[in-house]
Parts: sequence; structure tokens; C-alpha cells
Amino acid sequence: MSASAMVAGFGAAFIATHLLMSHPLRQPLAKRLGNAGFQALYSVIALVTFGGMVWARKGAGPEPLLWQPQPWAWIVAAFLTWSAAMLLVGSFRRNPAMVTFGPGSEVKIGAPSGVFRITRHPMMWGFALWAISHILVHPEPSAITLALVVLIMALAGSAGQDVKKRRHLGVAWEQWVARTSFMPFGRGLHGPGAFAAVGGTLLWLGATWLHPMPVGLWQWLA
Repeated sequence: MSASAMVAGFGAAFIATHLLMSHPLRQPLAKRLGNAGFQALYSVIALVTFGGMVWARKGAGPEPLLWQPQPWAWIVAAFLTWSAAMLLVGSFRRNPAMVTFGPGSEVKIGAPSGVFRITRHPMMWGFALWAISHILVHPEPSAITLALVVLIMALAGSAGQDVKKRRHLGVAWEQWVARTSFMPFGRGLHGPGAFAAVGGTLLWLGATWLHPMPVGLWQWLA
């Protein structure tokens, strides 16, 4: 079996189990296993499937490139990963998606601020932009397969989160959806805010410096 097929197999298992256990199977399993038991099972399955995907990718070794990345692609990839880092860092501040009130509970979500003015799913879009950037400049078959899994999981997870939060938070979530956008900049151009800009830039500089090959700013300073 080829490395790409192995990555795709583990990736399909990761996506399927994540979506099933996040939505239709969550309540039945939590009821049977308890919240702690469910979280433990969820974590083990995610670790095995995602870890297997990474393991298969690392075992692939050098593969023929499907195309030769152009110089402009590296510039775009650097901008996308920088943007992804800012979205990721900003998502940890005032994130209403982390609210876990049950159905019928009265909850108020404040006005969107920071990266949530850009998209209501900044963390997921951070992962999606990371995936797109790697597809642009790392066109080995197994690497593209892994990136596509991350991209699909990020966008499908965002859509699933909207469905789940609408069911749990009702009117409060409907109001939040009306003030925010699924797609980045769907409700106008907004900056990420100082917290995300500074934290994301530091994360981007550190992550690209630790990268196995020079990328981002370090690519041009090397």
C-alpha cells in the first residue's frame, strides 16, 4: 500500500470518527460511559487515527513532486501561515464556541471582537489556511493528502459546530451567527486585534524557525 493510501485511510478514519463522536454518537456514548469515559475514548481514537496519519506521512520518505512550487507560492504560503497563527492565537480569547450551556439555558454572547470579527471560526480557519499553504509549496502526494484531511476536517468541523451550538444555545447562537461570518471577511474587512497580532506573529516566527527547512521569514534570511 502506498504512503498516500495509508495517509488517506487514517485520515478518513480520523474525519469519520471525529464527526460521528462529536455529533450523533456523543450523547449515547456519554450516557453509557460517563463524560470522563467518553472524553477518554474520544481522545484515544483521535490520537490513534491522527497519529497514524502522521506516522504514515513520515514513513513515506521523499516523494516526486506533483509540480514545482513557484517563488510566488512561498510568499503566499508565508502570508497564509502568519494569518493562520493570528487566527489560532486570537481564538483563545472570548470564544463563545467554548460555551457549554444546555438547551434552554439563558446565555448572552457579547459583540464579536478581535479575530471573531473576521470569522466566527478562527481556530478552524487557522487550520484550513495552514493546510492550503502546505498544498501550495509541499506537493508530495502523501503531504497533500494529509493537508486535505486537515482542510476537510476544519471546514466540516466548523459547519458541525454551528449545528451543535444552534441546538444548545438557541436564540443566543442565532444572534451570534447574524453578527458574524463563516467565511473570513464575510462581513467586511477587520484587523485581528493587538492580542492576536502580537501573539500570532510570535507563534509564527517561532514555528517557522523550528521548521525542518527554512520557511517564512527565515527562508529569505537564510
